[in-house]
Amino acid sequence: MVAAPVPPRPSPVARLRRRARRVPRFTGPQLAVLAGGLLVNVGSFSVYPYLAVLLRERLGVGMAQVGVVLGAATLVQFASAPLTAALAERIGLKRSLVGALALYSLGGVAFLAGAGSPALTVAGLLLVSAGGSLYSPAYRSYLVHGAGPEHRPRLVSAGNAAGNLGIALGPVVGALLVRHPATMFTVVTVVYVSVAVGHLFLPREQRTGDAPPVEPFRRMLHGLAVLPFLVTALSFYVHMQFYQYLSSYAQGRVATLLYGAAMMGYSLGLVLVQPLVARRVAAASYPRAMAVGFGCLGAGMVAFAGGTGVAVAAGVAAISVGSAVLFLKNDLEALAGSRRSATVVFGQQRLAVGAGSFLSGVLGGTVYGFFEDTAQLPVFWLVVAAQCVLLPPLVYLWGRRLRAGRATT
Repeated sequence: MVAAPVPPRPSPVARLRRRARRVPRFTGPQLAVLAGGLLVNVGSFSVYPYLAVLLRERLGVGMAQVGVVLGAATLVQFASAPLTAALAERIGLKRSLVGALALYSLGGVAFLAGAGSPALTVAGLLLVSAGGSLYSPAYRSYLVHGAGPEHRPRLVSAGNAAGNLGIALGPVVGALLVRHPATMFTVVTVVYVSVAVGHLFLPREQRTGDAPPVEPFRRMLHGLAVLPFLVTALSFYVHMQFYQYLSSYAQGRVATLLYGAAMMGYSLGLVLVQPLVARRVAAASYPRAMAVGFGCLGAGMVAFAGGTGVAVAAGVAAISVGSAVLFLKNDLEALAGSRRSATVVFGQQRLAVGAGSFLSGVLGGTVYGFFEDTAQLPVFWLVVAAQCVLLPPLVYLWGRRLRAGRATT
């Protein structure tokens, strides 16, 4: 009896083509929203990495006071997210996106008019923060609307990738325009208005039959996934110390264009790494993902203490990998651990981001100011690195205990 011939194994290119055919394509509205998320972050992050410097110049205060202003702005942006997410459930995701971009645009105008007015500068910062509070949950929920759990890693990572590509391009634009604030804020405002006009043509989302019920505003924190909430807050407490204070630390140590390129590399790393590892991150245990993520963050902080351009670039690269793992895993765990709608879950996660960012602004600014006054700034990054090692196990155990306590009540 003659054995049947063994078919030849497909080439790697053929396997990739088969895999690509199995992956569902993005819809037109999803692509439009992804483009909007990219452009919004190009505008926002051409300003945000340099806010500490701009505020210091416009307000004429020290870094501790600047840290309080930044912390208050991020608290407005993120602490109100459960409320804005609940609002988005009621008025619709499309309306929320357009309304958020109107707030962004008003903030850009206030920045533009506030060159000689600290009050207008702060008002612009708060308006942009309010826009971000409304935009982010609606943006991310629009992408995953109607998608099953098997598609969420792909869609969440794609949304993050588009946003992070904007974050990558933004600092480069900002580095070119930071010496011309009027031009910078004019460009930012034009970007916001253009995206708002484009979002007017998005189709309104349809409510699915098995969608979770819309609950009263007073229950906007109901169904909170406790452990992902706490880990997200810790992730951003550490991460925002890098993002808020590295620009000031790099002044006089690293060329402005090199710093902008390093920050672009950080975001490009997120764009490339997160979609590639989305399935592995989704399958990994939470402790393992935390170990990888916080380990990379800690290594990056240690590198910053070197104070050279190479050290800063290496630190930014390590933090990019750690952030890619942590941010995606936190969101996936939150979606899996809550019975609320994706819009509400993303709003609750934004609250966690705000809590961590506020602590970073207040505590981090104070600690940074202390080491700046004592001429020991490199030690600041070593203190942050130590927290990357010590705090995650404690927060994980605390979160599990709280979750177990809620399950028994």
